[in-house]
Amino acid sequence: MPAFDLPLPELERHRPEPAEPADFDAFWSDTLKEAEQRDVLVSAHPVDTGLRLTRTWDVTFRGFAGDPVRAWFSLPSDAREPLPAVVEYAGYGRGRGLPHERLTWVNAGYAHLLMDNRGQGDQYGNGGDTPDPHAGAPGGPGPAVRGLLAARDYHYRRLMTDAVRAVAAVRALPGVDPARTVAVGNSQGGALALAVAGLVPDLAAVLVTAPLLCGVRRALDLTDAGPYGEIAAYLSVHRGAAEAAYRTLSYVEGVSFARRAHAPAHFGTGLRDTVCPPSGVYAAFNRYGELTGGPDPQNEIHPYPFNGHEGGEAEQVRRQLGWLAERLAD
Repeated sequence: MPAFDLPLPELERHRPEPAEPADFDAFWSDTLKEAEQRDVLVSAHPVDTGLRLTRTWDVTFRGFAGDPVRAWFSLPSDAREPLPAVVEYAGYGRGRGLPHERLTWVNAGYAHLLMDNRGQGDQYGNGGDTPDPHAGAPGGPGPAVRGLLAARDYHYRRLMTDAVRAVAAVRALPGVDPARTVAVGNSQGGALALAVAGLVPDLAAVLVTAPLLCGVRRALDLTDAGPYGEIAAYLSVHRGAAEAAYRTLSYVEGVSFARRAHAPAHFGTGLRDTVCPPSGVYAAFNRYGELTGGPDPQNEIHPYPFNGHEGGEAEQVRRQLGWLAERLAD
């Protein structure tokens, strides 16, 4: 796929004003207040993974509406003091999979919590274990269109609430330094990490690559790939529903969360990415922290001119590891 979005010099200046609803902050404050009425941890049971250098627990915590959400929690087996914690969010259609699948962060010496995606896990990877009992509102079968016609019913309201509660859950687990909690994710996981950055004011850092749900209206005009294609397909049948859908999507717009973020941020994007177009990623990066004191000079974004949704892959992870180690050493 050739480059199809704005040229890099224009991306570096791309700062569109998000179409925020007037009650954006109240919507999320009320949503989280309801979720916070319950203790977050339900259980944490050790599991035998066959790995000698990693200890892993099967964790259940309370997410949206107190629903049980599953996660894998891992520590280096030789950990002797509270560690910084990386909360990782999985991509679209994935679940938490198997506990030995994602070992980068624990091998780098961090406590690691991998959150399951409610109602997902059937498209990629090795499955999930968290149902979504609130998925009955009008909308299509895919997560991107479940409950699309009303913000209170939308799948991402529930999933983003789960993501915020995952931070509270990891901070309640043994072996974790709560003051050094980091949100990490790619694609849909990047959207969740960015939402957490805007909703949790005391994160130590956030690392996002190719985040979904950034510059949503422009993305819907640019591409039919991935989740945006599911939304377009739904609206091609429900021809009078576009304005209701746009209003719902405005409550989960990543640029709006980025504007409210405090933590230092590391971004990455492939400039040929048709799944999560780079203009949305740059819009979030260029407005990151503008409502909370302005951009942090530690923030970085790395473009990959000849890559699509895979972005920088292992090269991006290498950069993330180095950047995060420097931030947490300060």
